[in-house]
Parts: sequence; C-alpha cells; structure tokens
Amino acid sequence: MTLDEERLNQHVQTAITDFGATAHAPLVVIGDKLGLYDTLAEAGPLTSAELAEKTDTAERYVREWLPSQAAGGYVTYDSETDRYTLTPEQAAVLADETSPAFMVGNFQVALSAARIESQLVEAFRTGEGVGWHEHDADLFHAIEYSWRPQYAANLVDNWIPALEGVDTTLQDGGRIADVGCGHGASTILMAEAYPESTFVGIDPHEPSIAAARERAAEAGVADRVSFEVATAKSYDGASYDFVATFDAFHDMGDPVGAAAHVRETLADDGTWMIVELFANDRVADNLNPMGRAAYSISTLICTPCALDQEAERVLGAQAGETGIQEAVADGGFTRFRRAAETPLNLVFEAKP
Repeated sequence: MTLDEERLNQHVQTAITDFGATAHAPLVVIGDKLGLYDTLAEAGPLTSAELAEKTDTAERYVREWLPSQAAGGYVTYDSETDRYTLTPEQAAVLADETSPAFMVGNFQVALSAARIESQLVEAFRTGEGVGWHEHDADLFHAIEYSWRPQYAANLVDNWIPALEGVDTTLQDGGRIADVGCGHGASTILMAEAYPESTFVGIDPHEPSIAAARERAAEAGVADRVSFEVATAKSYDGASYDFVATFDAFHDMGDPVGAAAHVRETLADDGTWMIVELFANDRVADNLNPMGRAAYSISTLICTPCALDQEAERVLGAQAGETGIQEAVADGGFTRFRRAAETPLNLVFEAKP
C-alpha cells in the first residue's frame, strides 16, 4: 500500500496535537487546584519564581508548567522579561468561575471519566452498561464545576424568560421539580432567584443528593428546597408548575418513560424545560470541535449510563433537536419548541 506522505504527516500532526492536549489536561486541573491561574490573573506578569512564591509551590515544577501552558496558548509569555501572564480572555476561560466561558471543569470531567477505562473496554466487548455510580467520585464534582457557570450565566436571565409565562409563575410562587439535579446547582440558582417558589431536586445518585442538601443549607434556601433520591420515572409529586431537566435527559435509559412521568406530574398548564448539549440532527453536521467533545464524553459517560438502565432508547449526548422532540412527543407532550440556545446548549420548551 502506497502512503500519501502529505496526508500521513497531517495525521501525525493531528495525533501530536491530541497527545499534547491529553497530557495538558491534568496540568490544567493542577493549575486550577493550586491557584496558579488565579494568581497569574491577579498578580501577573510573573516569573516562575514569583509565581511559585505567591502560590507556595515548588519553583522547578512551576518553571516546567508555565512553558507547557504558553505553548498551548493558555498563558502569555514575554521572552524579553521571562514573565508570564493571562490576558483577560485567557482569564475568563481559566480563572473566572463566574464566566460562562470558564472551561476548567470540562478538563476535570474528561480526566475523571477516563479513570474507568478498563470497565469501558469490557463494556465495548459485552454491550453492557456502566452505571453513573460506578464512576470515580471526582466526576460528580467535576460535572457541577463544568456546568454551573453556564447555568449561572443563562438560567435566570435568559433561559427561563424565554419560556412562555414561566418567569411570572415563579415570581408569584410556583412548585418546581428539577429532575436529574446532581449536586443541586441549578435547583439552588432558581431558588435564590425566585424566593416565592418551592423546589424539589430529584436524582437517583444518593451521594449527589447528600451534597445537594449541604449546598442548599449553605446557600440559605433549605427552607424552600428539598431533595429526593429517585429516578425520572419514579419521583413523587403532582401538578408541578414547572419541571426542568438540565443536561440529563439523554442519560436516561428510558427517556420516553421519563417524559411520560414528567407529563403525569406536570400541571395541565405547566411547562417542562429540557436543556441539552448543542447538537445538530445530522452526524455530518456535528463533525466539529463541539461535536467531537460531546461524542467523546457521550461514549465515556452518557451512553454507558443509559445502557446500564432500561436501554429502551439510548439517545446519546448528540441526539439533536429531532431526537429529543421525538422522545418527548412519544411521552405524551403535544407542543415542543426550541426556546433558546448558547454555543454549548439547546433549551427546549415542552407543554402537554
């Protein structure tokens, strides 16, 4: 077989880029945990010695870490002064947890998901699922760390106001269920914004519910927020004014059954908001950096999670609007529309 040298070199360069990115990921998490990015953002430009002193870390490690970051474009290097800094844009991605562009949590998600590689290898052979509860515990914290900036930036200011009548209902005092709440970040954000309403967060993962209860207490909203260990097909309650599902519908092994249960527990004039990863309907239209990240995480986390359940209809994280709409309609909803979107999310409104 004759090789095209130019194409071969392109593939080699792609592999080198990916190898560098893979090796870079733990260094991003290390930089976050040690406050290296935060300190550069606040006090830069700094030499490696100055950064190490300010962060109480070993200079020789920091001296190696900084060029790795500069080579990847994550920090900015001044060769004349031998100092490093973060531009405002780099800081928004790496040092500002309130920024919707903050991405450190995504690296933590990828690293923690990869820790069950041996189980995933076996799952590929057998077709069996790998449950959410089987992942490294760091994944559950990483998911919250990854998604909370998006919710904080968009949920109250953009997504809920884009829904028909929901903002007014919540201001006046409604009953809300957050299905698949994880550590409760979305539930608590809504409770803080709508003090007249009451909320229940629902998730089948007991450690996540325990963490959510602690966070609600810390936020001072525990008097209006409760959390229940249950699946999307079994949670309690009826006549909810508003049900929300954040980046979790595609993880469910029976999304149609989940949709049917939401319909049963929703008031006749209620609204279900479904937030999903941004995806086009056609695979060909998702062959881009966002699709690559989403398909990869879906292979590591979302699809194995759904296969560990009923596996009636495994959507995957790139199901697209049509795939979500079909499952929601099969669950008994008659109205469905895209209400809002960001570069990372699609926000759907479903009504009975």
